[in-house]
Amino acid sequence: MVFSSTVFLYLFLPTSLLLYFMMPGQRSKNIVLTMLSLVFYAWGEPLWVILLLFSSILDYTCGRIIHRFRGEKPAKSAILCSVIINLGLLATFKYSGFFISNINAITGLSLPLPGISLPIGISFYTFQTLSYSIDVHRGTVPVQRSFWNFLLFVSLFPQLIAGPIVRYSDVATQLPARKTTTEEFVLGITRFLCGLSKKVLLANYAGAVTEKFLNSGTLGSLTVSGAWLSMVLYAFHTYFDFSGYSDMAIGLGKMFGFSYPENFDHPFMSKSITEFWRRWHISLGSYLRDYVYIPLGGNRRGIVMQIRNMLIVWALTGFWHGANWNYILWGLWFFVFLLIEKLVGMERLDKIPSYVRLPGTFIIVMFGWVFFYFENMADTAIVFSSLFGNAPAGFINTEARLALIQSLPLLLLCGFASSDFVAKFVKRFVTAMQKGAISAAFFSIPTLVYNTVMLILCTVSLMGSTYNPFIYFRF
Repeated sequence: MVFSSTVFLYLFLPTSLLLYFMMPGQRSKNIVLTMLSLVFYAWGEPLWVILLLFSSILDYTCGRIIHRFRGEKPAKSAILCSVIINLGLLATFKYSGFFISNINAITGLSLPLPGISLPIGISFYTFQTLSYSIDVHRGTVPVQRSFWNFLLFVSLFPQLIAGPIVRYSDVATQLPARKTTTEEFVLGITRFLCGLSKKVLLANYAGAVTEKFLNSGTLGSLTVSGAWLSMVLYAFHTYFDFSGYSDMAIGLGKMFGFSYPENFDHPFMSKSITEFWRRWHISLGSYLRDYVYIPLGGNRRGIVMQIRNMLIVWALTGFWHGANWNYILWGLWFFVFLLIEKLVGMERLDKIPSYVRLPGTFIIVMFGWVFFYFENMADTAIVFSSLFGNAPAGFINTEARLALIQSLPLLLLCGFASSDFVAKFVKRFVTAMQKGAISAAFFSIPTLVYNTVMLILCTVSLMGSTYNPFIYFRF
């Protein structure tokens, strides 16, 4: 089940809210929310609920052992067990096919590939449970004594299958006690509908145009203009698809009293690749920084070791996204530009005008998405060649010209929606309301209108279209 579906919008979510708020106390609310979350996950993959429960039991038990025997041999064995089993499960279900196929290619063997389906969201909840064990071991978070509260942390449906990566420290105090005020609930609805509109009204339409041009069977008729149009729209598609889902998760969390960390901060307003990765998938970036980069030594050693640490992190960033070489190349693409920026120095780059750096950063990011889109290197080469002016079908043809004209309003809307203009306007509006310059009642009117219009538009779009993919489900 996905958030951007009529089943979720008009059946699962209303039922969940009704059952949740009917419960008299926080303990009963938590139990109901946990059960609902397991039903949500089992809706699409009933078998893999067992794996989710196993991961929860594993790290809950390891956390208790680490806390009970801190500094002793059982605690060290428990953290080692947590790391090995969690990464082992991820390697088995997500990467075993990749490893075996590469062994076959190198050695000439014909080892059978495992016919294992990828459990939805395994990368997200594995990282969450593993970080809990590590943080308990480090002594940075208290141990969770209630298994049901821990299971709620792991399985909570707003962020279960596609993030953001919520660490235990983010919600530790919210699990046993929290309140949902009317204001927070309305803000949650608004944030959810903002994300839903990003996904349904922008990402889906941008993705449909992209798929039309970049389908492997039609790359022979790709033009230069078609390649640029499709890759610009794919950059927008990826952003609105994932940031929209993060917005929906954050909004749903607010409805149930949880406060999740932000995952995107208008990344297409970045003036460097370094800034871009501080704004894009923030929860993953901070996770790899705290659990990989800093333990490797971070910036504390010489430049050679810093480069090594960066290389490892960005290879892992790509590999986390998918079990294929194209994802590793995608991560290394960004490593190269981050390294250049590090060696040149941001103080020198800051001297370049913003009107050059901003589009330049977008183009570098857009070129990187070519690696992300294609698992076939031959297709990647065709699109790269087309972007540089050597397309199979020349510069433009009738199909590309028509698509450019029809997509112009979508491009303008995507550009506007990805800017920080609206966010700055809303922030000023809220500040004025808090200072008493604008009444709260006046603020609620446009909110009600916005929410109603967005819900109607998204519903109409969902009912009238069968194109509703979600990129990050495969991670």
